[in-house]
Amino acid sequence: MTRFDHFPKETLQFLTDLKANNDRQWFADHKYDYEAQVKAPTERFCTALAMGLQKLTQVPHSSKTYRIYRDVRFSKDKSPYNPYIHLSFSPENGGNNAPMWFFGLDSGKLALGCGVFQFDKAVLERFRADMAGPKGAALIELSTNLSAKGIRISEPELKRVPPGFDKDHPHVEALRRKGFSGWKDLNPEFAIGPDLIERTIKEFEGLLPIFRFLRS
Repeated sequence: MTRFDHFPKETLQFLTDLKANNDRQWFADHKYDYEAQVKAPTERFCTALAMGLQKLTQVPHSSKTYRIYRDVRFSKDKSPYNPYIHLSFSPENGGNNAPMWFFGLDSGKLALGCGVFQFDKAVLERFRADMAGPKGAALIELSTNLSAKGIRISEPELKRVPPGFDKDHPHVEALRRKGFSGWKDLNPEFAIGPDLIERTIKEFEGLLPIFRFLRS
């Protein structure tokens, strides 16, 4: 297998065309294009990026590719396909609450992220206890510092502090969270330029403080 360098430009074109022709007949007519231009390079990218993340973090990572087929059973939008590539990379043996890395590519944007969308109930309770103490101040400072560098920080999920905490607590911003993540929004053509793995890892370096904080 040749070294993975970048997605072909046809990947973006397929995602653009799928967004405009999101129906089963069009997809069936272009199934070979999907296999060659999206699925195959995505598999190679996942293998290469997982290795790059291991070097970055000193922790082995596994990848997950989210299905192109949409579950439309309970959705008003009956479009059968997701016109994007969504991937996540998580530390092996890290459990369900480990911080993950995210790669989301569509025809209009590439989003790179790191964090946890929402902690499980038991972990969320421990997280809130930490946020009420010195780690809460550390998270707020981390959020401020990363925002100053142009990183998009996820908004707190709650409008108020959860029950059991003072509504005027100095760590209100941290206590209102159910998870924490940071994002870099890039031009989608980033994915079709040379040395994609090296450039992606370089961007992830800016999100590494989130990974280390949540791992701690």
